[in-house]
Amino acid sequence: MLLERSISGPIHRPVGGLGLANWPEVILGLVYPQVCAICHQQRADRDQGYVCTACQGGVRRITEPYCQRCGMPFSGKIIGSQTCTACRRDSWAWDEARAAAIAEGITLECIHRLKYQKEPWFGTFLSGLLMEAALPRLIGPPWQGVVPVPLHRVKQREREFNQAERLAAPLAHALGVPLRTDLVRRREATSSQTSLSRKDRIGNMRTAFEPAGSPRIHGSWILVDDVLTTGATADGVAAVLKNLGAERVVVWAVARAILEIDLQPARQT
Repeated sequence: MLLERSISGPIHRPVGGLGLANWPEVILGLVYPQVCAICHQQRADRDQGYVCTACQGGVRRITEPYCQRCGMPFSGKIIGSQTCTACRRDSWAWDEARAAAIAEGITLECIHRLKYQKEPWFGTFLSGLLMEAALPRLIGPPWQGVVPVPLHRVKQREREFNQAERLAAPLAHALGVPLRTDLVRRREATSSQTSLSRKDRIGNMRTAFEPAGSPRIHGSWILVDDVLTTGATADGVAAVLKNLGAERVVVWAVARAILEIDLQPARQT
């Protein structure tokens, strides 16, 4: 099957943690002790990100077949390596993009509640999804570091944290490479991308990022975000990394927004 409905086991807190033992999590532990923060019925603890095994079973992980460039899943049975129409049409600064799950249901709810409702305990569950999918593909090659997609300073001050940084930290720890937040910064406080067309998203992000200083880097890098939609935001960050000297940039996101028009492969390669 293309999209698997079940997860092999409950997601547990990844090695290295997220540093989420703050007052909101303490309050949750008092109000909802050992109870799932989604269904409020089944048992779930901090190590599960307060998402019970039953709710975790609603996550749809992305499995092959998918576009070998951007990771967009294809419907039906596909033989051979495929590239989607968008990746044939667009030129990306990043070399490869992948995501752990479809941006829907439980997964999307947890992302939104982490970002917009300041419920940091969901970071444990979401980073667990990312680690489960990404680590098998990333262990081995020499990586220079992990870069979370930066927020503009105004938005980060309002939100009080960068969700991409929280999701990226356990992955960097597991791979034994530095988490680099000092390489790229967001130049413009761009408006929400959700209502924009694909063309407008890409254009909006082309100049949205800049080097945070004048560092020189080399080798292969991992770029992490919460949701991958068109790839435009990752493209803007990857372009800066490439200009700083990166030879390869691989994108990993927790969730992938599915654009129905792109579900069929464009060609066999």
